[in-house]
Amino acid sequence: MNDTPRIRTVLSCTLLALTVTAGATACAGSGNHPLSAKPYDAADEIAFNAPAEGKKADPEKPLEITAKGDDGRITDVTALDESGHHLAGELTADGRRWRSTAALAAGARYTVQVATEDEDGAPGARTFTFETAPAKRALTATFGPEAGTYGVGQPITADLSLPVKDKAARGVVERALKVRSTPAVEGSWYWVDDKKLHFRPKEYWPTGAVVTATGNLAGLKVGDKLYGGDSKPLKLTIGDRIEAVADAGSHYMTVRRNGEVINTIPVTTGKPGFSTRNGIKVVLGKEYFVRMRGTSIGISEGSSDSYDLPVYYATRVTWSGEYVHAAPWSVGSQGVENVSHGCVGMSTGNAAWFYENVRPGDIVRVVNSEGEMMDTFGNGFGDWNLDWDKWRKGSALVADSSDPAATMDAKARLRPSL
Repeated sequence: MNDTPRIRTVLSCTLLALTVTAGATACAGSGNHPLSAKPYDAADEIAFNAPAEGKKADPEKPLEITAKGDDGRITDVTALDESGHHLAGELTADGRRWRSTAALAAGARYTVQVATEDEDGAPGARTFTFETAPAKRALTATFGPEAGTYGVGQPITADLSLPVKDKAARGVVERALKVRSTPAVEGSWYWVDDKKLHFRPKEYWPTGAVVTATGNLAGLKVGDKLYGGDSKPLKLTIGDRIEAVADAGSHYMTVRRNGEVINTIPVTTGKPGFSTRNGIKVVLGKEYFVRMRGTSIGISEGSSDSYDLPVYYATRVTWSGEYVHAAPWSVGSQGVENVSHGCVGMSTGNAAWFYENVRPGDIVRVVNSEGEMMDTFGNGFGDWNLDWDKWRKGSALVADSSDPAATMDAKARLRPSL
């Protein structure tokens, strides 16, 4: 085999490397090149529309920076608020003007660094600061529930201080409301109405998860003269996976902890005309004693269905008054027939055990009842009765698949033509 060509190639590469090194040394040693000089103060060469000393800028107006005279130009602009957020902008091709393209934050302090060069290419620089006026209307979000440990079905709620109807504005709000879980989960917000959002993961929260909700709305422009305000963060811990399934057909409730059956309880549910709602419900709270009256659900006092009873170990699952509770008066019917006015009744001993073993956020599911489905919203947390695809459509950030333009735009962004 002839090695000569290989040796020749190596020698050529070595000579090339020496040539490049020599060239680099020559450039480094040249001390009179304009780019090697320290940037000069360009204060007299640029102008901007920030307010006069002691005044604050209107966040509704863009920031504009222009080059004075004809001898220099702007080469770069960086504008940051105190949170480290960049203010996006565009520089004209001739370097004569830079203009912000994103909305300024309200009540913020900006630091702006401007780089320039003169007609000889020498670099200049100027740094200035300014503040924007606070918002006259501030949109805040209050997260729920209260901090603590909850079951795997607990949604996160966000109550807004002002209504938000416009879809684009809702998108701004939704992007600023962050929910993070360790371990991570897939989840989404759902706009219940103009002032309330719910967040839930695709599946139940993982046991032992730590969930945080934060609002990054402060100073953010949401809509016409509407800016975000401060929101208090929330932290939750998720406990064991407790699921109770009350079968109105068999008259038994099966309770599982982390997938393992830990109790089977004879129960009675709603009788005809008062059938218990089917579907998934989330424990809202626990009350050791509740006075239950038929008048609270529309039953006339003195009628055959009227009642006024002291109830113990009451675990609430709807705001309208549906509980899992002790019903010693119906022990003979428990496990046999449905005789309640809509609640899940059981013996005092079983109700005490249930009361002590569940917490807010745990799951209670009713099956095989003749009643209607649990409301998704408005009567507790029926969030889990919506399948994931329908839940996702409640987000302002999900394109409507029935809108051809939105679908085409999504395809263009996700799968660009080559």
